[in-house]
Amino acid sequence: MSQPLTLTRPQKAAAILVAMGKPSASRLLKFFKQEELKALIEGARLLRTIPQADLERIVAEFEAEFTEGAGLLDSADKMDTILNESLSAEEMNALMGGKKPEVAAGAPPIWPELEKLDPSRLGTFLSREHAQTAAMVLSKLSPAAAAKVLLTLENPQRNVIIARMVTLTNVPETATRIVESQLRTHVLAETSSKDNAAGQARVASMLNEMDKSELEEVMRDMESSGIPDLAAIKARLFAFEDVLLLDQKARVALFDGLSSELVTVALRGAEPQVVEAALSSIGARSRRMIESELGQGSQNVQQKDILQARKEIAATAIRMAREGAFDLPATQPAEAA
Repeated sequence: MSQPLTLTRPQKAAAILVAMGKPSASRLLKFFKQEELKALIEGARLLRTIPQADLERIVAEFEAEFTEGAGLLDSADKMDTILNESLSAEEMNALMGGKKPEVAAGAPPIWPELEKLDPSRLGTFLSREHAQTAAMVLSKLSPAAAAKVLLTLENPQRNVIIARMVTLTNVPETATRIVESQLRTHVLAETSSKDNAAGQARVASMLNEMDKSELEEVMRDMESSGIPDLAAIKARLFAFEDVLLLDQKARVALFDGLSSELVTVALRGAEPQVVEAALSSIGARSRRMIESELGQGSQNVQQKDILQARKEIAATAIRMAREGAFDLPATQPAEAA
């Protein structure tokens, strides 16, 4: 019977990483310190082939199940492949030359930039990453930004990440730099080329300055022309008449902060259902006052003042929705008309 191999701890770790294969091993390499990666490289270079029985013994020591499909492995070559495909050339040079990887000169801080992203975009990226990576990234964000990203993740994964954040200690600088590099490449770079949110907001702001009939005409033209991202633009639109599309809680929140004078002017000449939707969202005393004013007619009120009051209320609704008070309905002008 052949004697079992006598391996150092770095050699055992290298053997297990090789048995795991490149995808899984690459994810784990992010969490090794610089000196640990050096030890792995040196350990792997001293290996040749590992019999199945010895590999199973090593795996048992680590209480993991990585033996399926593992056989005789050329450990040194495979470790080189894993490292080369997981780390950049600069990072590999840093490992072998004793230098720390450096962030490109003049690169802006990454964490404030991540906080500006749509939470779902960052959440989608983190959902594909190891829970420890996600925990580290969220720990670098402000509590408010981290909470929004966390809520975009599915519950089982969310709980695992929270548990990791509770026990997270100081992250090695090398690991932090590697994660930052990946975020710059796969999140910020992609965002700068594909994120059209700013353009959608500009178009929506322009359209929100139009009255209902003008908006309907322009929207019909945009639909017939096949303008891209039309649904996203619609979701940012809101006209005074769209108070009908808000639920009662949102209407109450909207009209609660508006003056009776402004609401009275905006309701002059409005459709009965719009008037009722607004009046049902305010207090009884204010309602009686406004109804009394509306009963006196609109002969002395100019149309431009009515339109301005309605735009002011619509702008308030858009601002409150942007601040998270409620969600705007996806406006469909032709149908609402």
